[in-house]
Amino acid sequence: MGITDRLQHAWNAFLDNDRRRPYQDMGYFSYNKPDRVRFTRGNERSIVTSVYNRLALDVSAIAIKHVRLDENGRYTEEINSGLQNCLNVEANIDQTGRAFIQDVVMSMLDEGCVAIVPVDTTINPNVSGSYEINTMRVGKIIEWYPAHVRVRLYNDQKGIHEEVTLPKSTVAIVENPLYAVINEHNSTMQRLIRKLNLLDVVDEQSGSGKLDLIIQLPYVIKSEARRKQAEDRRKDIEMQLAGSKYGIAYTDGTERITQLNRPAENNLMHQIEYLTNMLYSQLGLTQAILDGSADDKTMLNYYNRTIEPILAAIVDEIKRKFLTKTARAQKQTIMYFRDPFKLVPVNDIAEIADKFTRNEIMTSNEIRQIVGMKPSKDPEADELRNKNLNKSAEEMKQPIQPVKEEKEVNAKDAKV
Repeated sequence: MGITDRLQHAWNAFLDNDRRRPYQDMGYFSYNKPDRVRFTRGNERSIVTSVYNRLALDVSAIAIKHVRLDENGRYTEEINSGLQNCLNVEANIDQTGRAFIQDVVMSMLDEGCVAIVPVDTTINPNVSGSYEINTMRVGKIIEWYPAHVRVRLYNDQKGIHEEVTLPKSTVAIVENPLYAVINEHNSTMQRLIRKLNLLDVVDEQSGSGKLDLIIQLPYVIKSEARRKQAEDRRKDIEMQLAGSKYGIAYTDGTERITQLNRPAENNLMHQIEYLTNMLYSQLGLTQAILDGSADDKTMLNYYNRTIEPILAAIVDEIKRKFLTKTARAQKQTIMYFRDPFKLVPVNDIAEIADKFTRNEIMTSNEIRQIVGMKPSKDPEADELRNKNLNKSAEEMKQPIQPVKEEKEVNAKDAKV
């Protein structure tokens, strides 16, 4: 394209923007991001959100891909499909693939169960099972029916949340694998939330000057006039405390103030500390993981105990609902790829791989699968033998087998 063509087709967001366009033609507007996750009452506490956010960030950092397997069940290539685009590039107009997975995890932890809803598809899912997914949204399940669910999700065409009833067969319903720890009524997390709510009530009482004081006035309250005088004095002290930045008030030298003992607040703090430590233990979390100072073994334990079950729940349900039996028969699947180099130093991985291949425990291609790499086309990569030993004379005489070309990726039978 020449300079003249570029000038003719050039576009500027400010110069070409029709500012006279009425706002009502653009749909509903909001000062906050309308599709952002909103926690249920009580779950917005700092301890709770720090746990939810840490888990969601770590799960979304692991790539989930639509791939093809070979005859041995090994990952060979990524499939260029709508589902692949939703999971890794753009789930919808508002969210990237990573932001979408983070939304899934945050909503699942908060509510216990979440729906992944295909919004835009090439074919009506109720008519045909072979459809391609163009966009997806995270929905909150409002009502359950034998074969349907009523879901509340964001409609980006109108800019509002709407409720729709959908067949369970077309919606990926992901249940929190840590439900017993986080979402059950008497689970550790719910008990912690209730204690934090109670602590907030105590803090509000203290902040408003509610200190549980007994004032001994220098006169006997028997007559109505004295009672009114005492009431006025009480209100005066309340106004002083409420209007004071540091909760300070003055009294007459003849008055005696007694503050009641409040051991409940200290006891409450001990209970919150105990429940927090118990929650961390049940989730495989530590303070070192939250502040980023955990060692390799701690992180590996955390990923195996906490992150992997969440990932498996999401991947299994997407695979079950969005890939047809035909697609699965064609060796299509959904896999997640954890980067081992983020957990284990490179030298350690190389040493482990060398020991496993040298001792004929795993082949080179099996090692490559573990680190998320495609299998090598070299026939020797599938041989279970020590590569450090010289080949026998008989093996040297065998001709080298030509490498077969890979088949083209065909994703039309996948619900993507």
